[in-house]
Amino acid sequence: MSRSRDVDSREVRRASRTVGLQLTIASGALVVAAIGVAFFFVLDQLQPSELQEAPRPGEHKIYIDTVDAMLAFIIVGVLAVIVAGVLSMIVTRRAVRPLGEALRRQRDFVADASHELRTPLAVLDARLQVLQRGLPPDDPSTATVAELRDDTRTLIDVVNDLLLAADPERERAAASEGPVRFSGPVRRAVESLQVLAHEAGVEVRLVERDDVASDVPATTLQRCATALLDNAVAHSPSGGVVTATIRRDGRTASLTVADQGPGIQGIDPARIFDRFARAEPAAAGRSRSGFGIGLALVREVAVRHGGEVSVASTGPTGTALELRLPAR
Repeated sequence: MSRSRDVDSREVRRASRTVGLQLTIASGALVVAAIGVAFFFVLDQLQPSELQEAPRPGEHKIYIDTVDAMLAFIIVGVLAVIVAGVLSMIVTRRAVRPLGEALRRQRDFVADASHELRTPLAVLDARLQVLQRGLPPDDPSTATVAELRDDTRTLIDVVNDLLLAADPERERAAASEGPVRFSGPVRRAVESLQVLAHEAGVEVRLVERDDVASDVPATTLQRCATALLDNAVAHSPSGGVVTATIRRDGRTASLTVADQGPGIQGIDPARIFDRFARAEPAAAGRSRSGFGIGLALVREVAVRHGGEVSVASTGPTGTALELRLPAR
């Protein structure tokens, strides 16, 4: 994880320099304004007629050369701006240091947890493979075991994707391997949600209007599609239909997931992508409820790859969430 820490350190330093520069510019502008006001105040107080007056008894006069005064003000202003800039950089770096530490701990936790899950998942996949090979072709459980192996491989891919997310350099390298078509990951997400949708009495459909691709890794796309579909199924009434639509809009590849629920209720639609934010359940009696993390992860992935996710529409006839990513 040394490379990830180096990336985090560079990001923190870049952020501290940006904030420090902004503070320096702001403080410099205040210093220049204050010195300008003071200089013009002094000039306004200088009366040429006073130069011809003799000092009164006990009175002392000081004569100021305007050129010297200007130079003095400029020197003081430059020094003040330099001091303000140095102090801004020091204070900003100290202020963002805890943020960098929190980011490092977050990446370490994701990497450690994902790494610890890889071995038991690999063992589970190996045991399913042995079981699959030992079953006769006409065994009625053959199809179920094959589906379990597919689900296990999907979990392994998700864990590997989390490891990539914890290492920005490896994630960029994976993204640079070539464009990934939307159809494959989204179709796999639709197939994996069929079991939950069937239990809820909801039909899940896939509509491919265009053949689009992006630089986002296939597993990451599948994670995003799964989260959007899972949210739609959870908020759809029995007998409803969830539709996942893939299309291209100029230079943007979009995935729109629409349900036929009553719309977003109990929360501002703009907040449903916040972590731990949850809307009111649409279907009574549903035992499965989310934790308000899936949509937040979708937004993090979208922003990390230069895209966005938003509420395309919501109302009594249903809600549509749209994931937009740069197309290739």
